Amino acid sequence: MTVRLEAASSLSSRELAALFTRAYENYYVPVQVDEAALETMTRTFDIDADAGLVAVEDGEAVGLVNFGVRGERGWIGGLGVVAEARRKGLGRRLMEAVHERARERGIREISLEVIEANEPAFHLYQDLGYEFLRWLEIGSLEHSSAEPPQEAGWQAAHERIRAARVMREPWQRDDETLSQYDDLRGLTTDSGAAVYRVAGGGHVVLMQFTGDEMAARETLESLRALAPVSLFNVPEGDPLMGAFKRLGGTVALRQRELRLSL
Repeated sequence: MTVRLEAASSLSSRELAALFTRAYENYYVPVQVDEAALETMTRTFDIDADAGLVAVEDGEAVGLVNFGVRGERGWIGGLGVVAEARRKGLGRRLMEAVHERARERGIREISLEVIEANEPAFHLYQDLGYEFLRWLEIGSLEHSSAEPPQEAGWQAAHERIRAARVMREPWQRDDETLSQYDDLRGLTTDSGAAVYRVAGGGHVVLMQFTGDEMAARETLESLRALAPVSLFNVPEGDPLMGAFKRLGGTVALRQRELRLSL
């Protein structure tokens, strides 16, 4: 097997999207990425194609690792190998190489999320030195007839969230991610605040929240009057998840959030 590693930028967006989809074939959740979706991910999550890598075997791209960069922080935005090239150590090789590139760029820490069922990947990350931070949950809450929210400016709601924050938000929902959207909305209550979007496909995506469980329940009840509500990567034990579950929300996935200090 002749394999070389190249910068992900050596492939076009179309080629990277096709490789991403092939590399996640038979994954735990369906993954279909087209060129437009890849470009949106790249912009929203600050994926750096010069920092990420692809594995090329005998002239064919067979694996990739996407890498997001924000200052001294990095994020693994997907690691995958096509079915016919798996179990050859390419995942480890890609990760070790992207770590080295990160060090050269002055990255001090790298984070990632791994689905609970994906034990092989979790054990690989453990072997590479990643430490468990917390469980993150993904779920949805059905639409219901209730009083729709009285919107506030999202910036004001966000300032309340930032002032009360005690732990960093996961990469996909942190402040740098929010800055990439132009459709954010805000909601404030006496004891809470939320930033959310009404996304394509007709569902509400709750991006950030602060408050106790009572405020969380009030917020969710208001948002579900607009459309079904999606929560993603909310820390287990957060008041938001407590209210979500009591309202009948369904948890679809749990992920481990991991971090590596370089």
